Amino acid sequence: MDTVSLIIDNKPVVVKKGTTILEAASGIGVHVPTLCHMKLDDLNIENKPGGCRICVVEVEGRRNLAPACCTDVNEGMEVSTHSLRAINARRTVLELILSDHPADCLICAKSGNCDLQDMAHQLGTREIHYKGEQSHYRKDTSPAIIREIDKCIMCRRCEMMCNEVQTVGVLSAINRGFDSVVSPAFEMNLDHSECTYCGQCVAVCPTGALTEVDHTGKVIHALSDKTKTVIVQTAPAVRAALGEEFGMEAGTLVTGKLVAALRRLGFDHIFDTDFAADLTIMEEGTELLNRLGKHLAGDKDVKLPILTSCCPAWVKFFEHQFPEMKDIPSTARSPQQMFGSIAKTYFAEKLKIKREDLVVVSIMPCVAKKYECGRDEFKVNGNPDVDLVITTRELAALIKLSNIDFKSLPNEEFDNPLGESSGAGVIFGTTGGVIEAAVRTAYEIHTKKELPRLDFDELRGMEGIREATIDFDGLPIKIGIAHGLGNARKLLEDIQAGKSEFHAIEIMSCPGGCIGGGGQPYHHGNADILKKRQMAIYQEDSNKSIRKSHENPYIIKLYEEFLGEPMSEKAHHLLHTKYFDRTE
Repeated sequence: MDTVSLIIDNKPVVVKKGTTILEAASGIGVHVPTLCHMKLDDLNIENKPGGCRICVVEVEGRRNLAPACCTDVNEGMEVSTHSLRAINARRTVLELILSDHPADCLICAKSGNCDLQDMAHQLGTREIHYKGEQSHYRKDTSPAIIREIDKCIMCRRCEMMCNEVQTVGVLSAINRGFDSVVSPAFEMNLDHSECTYCGQCVAVCPTGALTEVDHTGKVIHALSDKTKTVIVQTAPAVRAALGEEFGMEAGTLVTGKLVAALRRLGFDHIFDTDFAADLTIMEEGTELLNRLGKHLAGDKDVKLPILTSCCPAWVKFFEHQFPEMKDIPSTARSPQQMFGSIAKTYFAEKLKIKREDLVVVSIMPCVAKKYECGRDEFKVNGNPDVDLVITTRELAALIKLSNIDFKSLPNEEFDNPLGESSGAGVIFGTTGGVIEAAVRTAYEIHTKKELPRLDFDELRGMEGIREATIDFDGLPIKIGIAHGLGNARKLLEDIQAGKSEFHAIEIMSCPGGCIGGGGQPYHHGNADILKKRQMAIYQEDSNKSIRKSHENPYIIKLYEEFLGEPMSEKAHHLLHTKYFDRTE
């Protein structure tokens, strides 16, 4: 039998065999509260450990209550989702969870975005009847993520993201009974582990157990220091998601309002990371063509496929997991770090100030960018190219703190010279965007012909792994795309096994790319939100008068005045990097 008939709250229901009670109830509009359950529609992955027991329902003929998230329906089953017995059990379970939870909601980073807090309100919990011992763990602060495990409720969502989606394997349940907790092995610090700082654990954590390291206070301090010139860059994915923090529909483009808000916050110059994305394409695209040229000339030592290098979580992933392949990715720095390097050399010279007196702040959708800016190779005599990074969520909090009415702000323009960008720079924010931007430039440089089209639909989409062949005027270029580190692993294993026929592969750590970054407004695995953000990115691209990186006049001027040409000695020094074996 392919279908099952049952009764839920006196309503007849017919569902597919293998459907859970939770799914069947949701299908008829019946809400069953959950804490540990999370379904990622876009990744076809579901977290349903049944551990929290908030979703228990009463099944006629069954002695005990059934966890709806992990109990399959049976033919003729009769379910009561909100019987007094079920409600009483949920309230009791919640009180037991709260009895071993810190009561510091007023200062918790997740206050207002906490599923546990929402559940207490939903179930009308106003008193905790169970008093007893509370577990206590040390606070672990890494360069990007803070772990306050006293607030862990063992929902194991983070474990699912780390192990099943990202395949990093850092987080798992350790210890037993009252002492059980989700942690790296041996309760080691995150910065001693293979954590990539992708932030997907932060994105799904229902409490304040996992949060980003907050740089907001340091940004306020920098803006208040009259001896410093403070400039800001903002990543492409931020403009497609920031509006959600102010009640706007997902996918609403707020580029102009974002610039206006940053100007009112007091930044001296407001620039666009998309400018540096165009610069990245000039370097990365040239590197791709150089490798392809050597390959076609019969050089068997050339390393292909070339892998994109814009994502710091992805970089840390292969440094830990595939260190023997560290000479395959492009040596081009990420747009964030290219911007910082150019800002503290080229732009600092124009301002006639020392690099130490210039503070570069990044607004990023990514938690790993906080780690990236602290890497030693991106410092000059201890002074970092990028000083501070705040996420989209942190920026929204800063705007609200400053009493700025975001929705009523006028649309304003980025400053120049580091604020002008092409549509190719914008699409860096979504999976497939980096390689599409590279194709637009690499095709015209290689063929000396104008592209017959600018939109490469075959490179777009939300499938975890995609492939396409682009005709470079008679030269077929095979391209692979992966988003999510688990999907990246599959492509890397193919390269290891000698099975890969790709010339170039784009990899982004987060589902959907940067639009689904760990620092974005919480989307809780909602694929529709990610798709709307993606559409906004492509809309911004199509609205641009310049849509190819090599046609950005300020990029052309930068090479003429300062860098010389792509892959020049000066460009290599300022815009390229190296990778490390982190297993040693």
